[in-house]
Amino acid sequence: MYAVMGITGQVGGVVAETLLAKGKQVRAIVRNPGKAAAWRDRGAEIAVADYNDPNTLKAAFEGTEGVFAMLPPYFAPEPGFPEIRAILKAVRQALTAAAPPKAVYLSSIGAQRDTGIGLITSLHILEEELRSLSLPAAFLRAGWFMENSAWDIPSVRGQGKLFSFLQPLDKQFPLAATADIGRIAAETLLQTWTGNRVLEIAGPKRYSPNDLAAAFAHVLQRPVEAVAVPRDTWVDTFVAQGTPADRTAYRVEMLDAFNSGWIDFGVPGTEHLSGTVSLEKALALRVARSQRVVQETR
Repeated sequence: MYAVMGITGQVGGVVAETLLAKGKQVRAIVRNPGKAAAWRDRGAEIAVADYNDPNTLKAAFEGTEGVFAMLPPYFAPEPGFPEIRAILKAVRQALTAAAPPKAVYLSSIGAQRDTGIGLITSLHILEEELRSLSLPAAFLRAGWFMENSAWDIPSVRGQGKLFSFLQPLDKQFPLAATADIGRIAAETLLQTWTGNRVLEIAGPKRYSPNDLAAAFAHVLQRPVEAVAVPRDTWVDTFVAQGTPADRTAYRVEMLDAFNSGWIDFGVPGTEHLSGTVSLEKALALRVARSQRVVQETR
């Protein structure tokens, strides 16, 4: 039995699917019981847990062969990341009490740095908080999700423009598909090791914003142009998207770090793994999913 956090999301869902496909038992950890039915139908055991409650997390982790743990996304955290710190305190207490034989954690490219990484600071905090536990641990530093481009589908489909915060447009960035990240997480969870491991997870190659536009053009069969969003408009853009005006700094800092190369792979002492899912395949799946959602809401 393997416990999986974040099972209703992209990476956690792939972790569970991969384990089930290999004939392993899965305990699906959900915060909302209403989202458990699909996984129960697939044979998973359901554990409802509050991520801030070490007691419910302990019950979810107990009696397992391993745990996949991850943080819920916070795109506009409070200064100092108090929400993240509270969850990690509960996760640490639960893991200590439940004592599973190993754990795999979803981290991020750049998480080794303690300054200048914006939103990724939450994953630096995760690594610092959990690496001192006695159980064998693997921290997966994944590249920028290819699926983040799902946000661009409306403008790409409607205007033929991909508005990019990653810049310059011809710079190639380390992207990875969530299908590869989840698969590698599951495969790692089935391994045996001692101590702490750090795995860098990349895609089959690097991609630029221009490459993203070309991939969308291929998938949608229409011209698509990459357009750099002027940096002096970022804050206003994020606020217009719903981010509180006083919570934009972490996102800006993260983007600056990617664009400058401060966040990148190649950290000494890490294992480096390349996925097999191409950018075009990842985008095609997201476009198809968005079309299904539109059809289902009509």
